[in-house]
Amino acid sequence: MPSSACPFVWYELMTTDPAAATAFYRDVVGWSAADAGMPGMAYTLLSAGGAEVAGLMALPDEARAAGSPPCWTGYIGVPDVDAAATRVQAAGGALHHPPEDIPGVGRFAVVADPQGAVFCLFAGLPGDAPPQLAPDAPGTVGWHELMAGDRAGAWPFYAAQFGWTQDEAIDMGPMGIYQLFRTGGEMATGGMMSKPPEVPQACWIYYFNVPALDATLARVRAGGGQVLSGPMEVPGGSWVAQCLDPQGAAFALVAPQR
Repeated sequence: MPSSACPFVWYELMTTDPAAATAFYRDVVGWSAADAGMPGMAYTLLSAGGAEVAGLMALPDEARAAGSPPCWTGYIGVPDVDAAATRVQAAGGALHHPPEDIPGVGRFAVVADPQGAVFCLFAGLPGDAPPQLAPDAPGTVGWHELMAGDRAGAWPFYAAQFGWTQDEAIDMGPMGIYQLFRTGGEMATGGMMSKPPEVPQACWIYYFNVPALDATLARVRAGGGQVLSGPMEVPGGSWVAQCLDPQGAAFALVAPQR
C-alpha cells in the first residue's frame, strides 16, 4: 500500500466522434477545449476555470474491434505506475494496457479491479503539479461512484491498493448500502454500491459539477444525449442525474440546486 492515499487526478473520454463530443460537453458542462499538441495523435484538453481537468480522444481501432464502447475513464495518481500495476494484478485485478510513457506528460497503465471495473494508473513528471480547483467548482469532477459487482467485496481492494478510507455508510433499503469513501482529504469524494441488475458490468461513473441541474439536463437532451435517471436529491442537499452522451458514453451531473 502507498504511504499516503492516492486520489483521482485525471479523467478521459474515448469516443467515436471527438468533434461532436467536444461540442456536446462544451455546451453541457461549460468546458473550454484546446488541442494538446501531442505529436502523432489528436488529443483535446478540456478545462474549467483555467485548469485542465479532462481529456478527449478517438476510441482506438483496437478498442473498437474488441467491442469497447465510448466511455469515461478515471486516472488514479500513484507514485510508481509499474509497482502499482503489479500490485493490482497480485490482488486479482487485470492489466489491460501495460505501463507506458506519455512523452512530456508522465506514465500510465490501464487496469481493472477484481470485479472488472476499469480505471487507469498515472504518475506525472517530477515537480509537475497542475493547478487545483475547489472540489465543488463548476466543471470539475465532484463525485466518483463505483457500481461494483459486490460492494463489500470491492472495498478491501481499493483500501489496500490506494489507502482510501471509509466515511459514512448510507442504508438505501432494497438497493443496499452506499459506502462513502475518502481519497486522502477530510471530505468524502465518492461512494460505492452493488450495481443494480440493469447495469451489465462493474464500472466507475464520474459526476461533473454544474451550477443548476434542470437547465443542464435541458442542454443534454437538446444536444442529443439521454437522461437515464434523475433529477434526484441526495443527502446533503445536492441534486444528481445520470446520463448518456450522444455517442453512448455514460456520465453523471451534480449540482447544488435544480
